[in-house]
Amino acid sequence: MVTIELILGFILALSLMKDFKGKTFFRTIYVLPVVVAPIAVGATWRLMMAQGHGPIPYFLNKLFGWEFNTGASTTQAWIAIVLMDVWHWTPFVTLTLLAGLLAIPKEPIEAASVDGANRVQMYRYLILPMLLPVILITVFIRVMDSLRSMEDVYMLTNGGPGSSTTFVGLHIFRTVFSKQEYGYGSSMSLMVLYFTIVICWLLFNALTGKGSKSKI
Repeated sequence: MVTIELILGFILALSLMKDFKGKTFFRTIYVLPVVVAPIAVGATWRLMMAQGHGPIPYFLNKLFGWEFNTGASTTQAWIAIVLMDVWHWTPFVTLTLLAGLLAIPKEPIEAASVDGANRVQMYRYLILPMLLPVILITVFIRVMDSLRSMEDVYMLTNGGPGSSTTFVGLHIFRTVFSKQEYGYGSSMSLMVLYFTIVICWLLFNALTGKGSKSKI
């Protein structure tokens, strides 16, 4: 999910840097999903994907003959979660990358253009390296959010079908509030915290190179 959001966010950020009619209005509308509470997002997408009367299953059935049922298919439940998460958080990724792109100084890019560098070379050797700190921060935030995701998944699939979409956050929620196993729930929460730190450290090394002295 984070990879899809990063790619889409970067493409949209580049598009929003261009001048076009209604640019300000589009930016305002585009960021609305970010301010919606996750539980409201999950409830909305559950209604949209409800079997029998939801608009998404209806049109998929009419246009392609595809019976879309998140309550009966693990694959379709995961597709629904990915679509919901991408819709909800891609605007956030776009805004952070757009801010990073607007902060990049123009002088090195103009100098590279004068020296004969093409667009691919400028993005590979200038723009992306200068944008790397923003990309890292964005990835870290989204990874941490994904690992503790609970409300939207709870509303959309309730962890089903079966337990196929029971994320760690949802499992901890049920352990603490349904089973009232507070010690076990606290232990799992700490393990998620440590796991998140390790994942972010590995991502940092993978994106900057092991032993890199790059600073965020």
